Amino acid sequence: MRAAARRRRAQRRTAVAAVSTLVVLGALAAWILTAPGWPDVRDTFFSVHDFRASFPDVLRGFWLDVKLFVIVEAIVLVIGLSIALVRTTRTPALFPFRAIAVVFCDVMRGVPTILLVYLVGFGVLALSLKGLPTDPLVLGGAALALSYSAYVAEVYRSGIDSVHPTQMAGALALGLTRVQAMRHVIVPQAVRRVIPPLLNDFIALQKDVALISILGPAEAFRIAQIDAASNFVYTPLVSVALLYLCVTIPLARLVDHLQARSRRSRGGAVAL
Repeated sequence: MRAAARRRRAQRRTAVAAVSTLVVLGALAAWILTAPGWPDVRDTFFSVHDFRASFPDVLRGFWLDVKLFVIVEAIVLVIGLSIALVRTTRTPALFPFRAIAVVFCDVMRGVPTILLVYLVGFGVLALSLKGLPTDPLVLGGAALALSYSAYVAEVYRSGIDSVHPTQMAGALALGLTRVQAMRHVIVPQAVRRVIPPLLNDFIALQKDVALISILGPAEAFRIAQIDAASNFVYTPLVSVALLYLCVTIPLARLVDHLQARSRRSRGGAVAL
């Protein structure tokens, strides 16, 4: 009886949710489609012909974005963890490195990412020093790595600080050195705790890869800009947005899943 009652309640909730969703979406669609300017918006932003014509080139540029994102993210994970470990150390001899790490995080988080891309992308070229990269794609990736390393370092540091001090004490009591305790006990626990916020940073980085377009590489956003400027039809930009959504929405759902699993493992409260 109780199971049947629960099933009926679940079915009622599903039906109510479906009806309310249809009503809201239908009202929103009617409001937009009956607007006086909808035909102009449709022809400018949702032109099927321009979408088909520009999508292959935009897709090729988007693969460049994806490859750059993967490389930069791998670099960010390593640099961010290194900075976090330096900031959490209390060894007096490492104080200069700790001070440098603090200044690095403050500056890189304080400067807008787009300005950092400008400064690195054009400033390094202006130095004309031998041995420095001149490829705008490499310079743009370096700027993104510097910016996001500061954010990721703070995420790592919060995870390390969240591990209870008794974990370190127990590791030391078992005969591990402080470095071994950090490597085998503290850092693994910290990384597991900060996976959801790290994935949020991944999503932000995936979108900010488009900022390198200001340096000239033919990535998706740059290609769409050129196509849109040729006839003032902005459908190519919409195609770029759709490609980014295909990547960011699954990542967002993965973050929600990991956060829900983390709440269940900690016995978190159920949302009302």
